[in-house]
Amino acid sequence: MLLQDSLHASLSDPTLEVMNFLNEIALRYPDAISFAPGRPHEKFYDPQQLTAYLDAYTRHLREARGFSEERIRTHLFQYGRTNGHIHDLIARMLEKDEGIRAAPESIVVTVGCQEGMFLALRALFSQPTDVLLVGMPCYIGITGAAKLLDIAVAPVTEGEQGLDLHALEATLEALRAEGKRPRALYLVADFANPSGRSLPAPERARLLEIAAREDFLILEDNPYGFFSREGSRKPTLKSMDTRGQVIYLGSFSKSAFPGLRVGYAVADQRVTGPSGAPHLLAEEFSKIKSMLTVNTSPICQALIGGMLVMNDCSLLDANQEAIRFYKENMDATLQALARHFPRSEAWARDVSWNVPDGGFFLVMKLPIAADEALLEQSARQHQVIWTPMRYFYLGTGGEHELRLSVSYLTPERIEEGVARLARVLRGALEQRREGAARAG
Repeated sequence: MLLQDSLHASLSDPTLEVMNFLNEIALRYPDAISFAPGRPHEKFYDPQQLTAYLDAYTRHLREARGFSEERIRTHLFQYGRTNGHIHDLIARMLEKDEGIRAAPESIVVTVGCQEGMFLALRALFSQPTDVLLVGMPCYIGITGAAKLLDIAVAPVTEGEQGLDLHALEATLEALRAEGKRPRALYLVADFANPSGRSLPAPERARLLEIAAREDFLILEDNPYGFFSREGSRKPTLKSMDTRGQVIYLGSFSKSAFPGLRVGYAVADQRVTGPSGAPHLLAEEFSKIKSMLTVNTSPICQALIGGMLVMNDCSLLDANQEAIRFYKENMDATLQALARHFPRSEAWARDVSWNVPDGGFFLVMKLPIAADEALLEQSARQHQVIWTPMRYFYLGTGGEHELRLSVSYLTPERIEEGVARLARVLRGALEQRREGAARAG
């Protein structure tokens, strides 16, 4: 029998159990309205699309690239290039949709964005003094990856408009005073998971200046950038980057569908080897990937390739219906919250929420603890599920906050779900007041 303390220390970290816990709650209450998963809505999926995408891609190989039938078979069924074979189509997509000019050779096609995070962390963090900076609250995928790789993480406070740059500069100064090297900052600049907040355009320019001055890289993760609710889309950090400060991490999980598990990393930084001849950081990522996943499924890449070909390499155009749907869902959620938590009611006055300008998520602040006990009560008695925000913090934080994901429900289910949530919180708040009155 193995002892737990003989295994890697990260496996005892409670944050690694978060997804299992949430999945277990969902399985026990399958009829509950769930605001927990950050999934795309399945109304946009049709199994017939798979055949159409595959046909479009094989036609592209045959007609645009001049592949023979034998070469097409090899291309689709064999292991293939470690860095992927749709990098040229992704490069065209990035220029068209994001204004990012990236050489195809700088793009590594990954098994989901999560692999891109592992590749970046493993390549960049070489010294015990290297530290990863993250906005707090933060997506648990990056903090979990850092734990598995024994990389130190330093949180940076997030304000109402995204990463607090004053807090960032203070954290940088404190780390250097301790003899540590801030190596990279992980950031979702657009509609972050879990907070839904976005960094304003002027602060993006300032962040790039700070990164250049303080000599750290930015890992920009952008899964939600298409899904603006109001106003024009902000430029990505990568499109603004003139000094090679940004490694761009992309995913097709929201813009295509998650079951493909295809993402990509743009690693166009120059690396100087012992011979003095520079090469792309993507080549270093390739070495790691060859030992991690060998390559990304050629069939899954072909489906993404077909989708790109069919949409003239613009997934922004292909997602217009989805953009409208998620906008309507966020609007429906905000309207339902205003109706069911009216300021005219005393019990609701201490409940608040942010108003994201896009994406899948928003955060509610409560005058009571949003913990597992309240979640269990919410699921069991009222059939509504949400995510405690403390899961997204390192150490303390988020104890009185919960995350609502609005992507996986219809407006009708959102209305009913928020009504149920209001009953949960009203009951819990009234119970607390009664207990305080008895104690008094």
